[in-house]
Amino acid sequence: MTAAAFDRVSKVYKTGPFARGGVPAVRDVTLAVPRGSVFALLGPNRAGKTTLVKLLLSLARPSAGSVTRLGEPIATRHTLGRVGYMHENHAFPRYLSAGEVLAFYGGLSGVPTDELPNRVSAMLERVGLADRRHEPISRFSKGMVQRLGLAQALVNEPDLLILDEPTEGLDLLGRQLLREVVREFKKSGRTVLLVSHVLGEVQELCDEAAVLVGGGVAFRGTLADLTAGRTDLETALRKLYTKEAA
Repeated sequence: MTAAAFDRVSKVYKTGPFARGGVPAVRDVTLAVPRGSVFALLGPNRAGKTTLVKLLLSLARPSAGSVTRLGEPIATRHTLGRVGYMHENHAFPRYLSAGEVLAFYGGLSGVPTDELPNRVSAMLERVGLADRRHEPISRFSKGMVQRLGLAQALVNEPDLLILDEPTEGLDLLGRQLLREVVREFKKSGRTVLLVSHVLGEVQELCDEAAVLVGGGVAFRGTLADLTAGRTDLETALRKLYTKEAA
């Protein structure tokens, strides 16, 4: 069983007058993310990583091919309540408090009303923001907003956690917290999809990876396979990016 699957997926963003033009973002991508894995999605900027995430979250529709989320087509919206998503740049309303943000997102993702207060308290405690529960986000530092973003992604106790550059702005303790969360997911048989340029983080946490270059899949396999015969992950990726771009 897969947590996410892309079957010959292409996406073209329409542009120009009357949408006659188009910018291809991904092309003929076939990729499966196994359940219970910590899976890295790698690639240079504009390789198509964000587009795949948008498709998985039903924020965009494929131009061709099909996408499944937790075993069901992405048109089946109820599975979104089993997904947690942490973006690198959060756009939380800054006049809201941390507790209000989590209560809103918890309700939006289907957390039962009677469970919500305890869930919010537990998540704020988990990310070290319990003492800032009633404080407006406008007073938060970048790192505190990132911690709140992690709590928001976890508040519905998801089966699939998508982390998009999650360590941006986090301090040492925040990064340690994130690693602990990822390991907990793996231990419990749940799935993490990690989009990151921080290669040390990828090597420490991930089992498998897919590398996108130019909108297509240039590699899919274990990190050991990716680095076989090469000095390190950075060198392997650099050569792969250069080869595929040539």
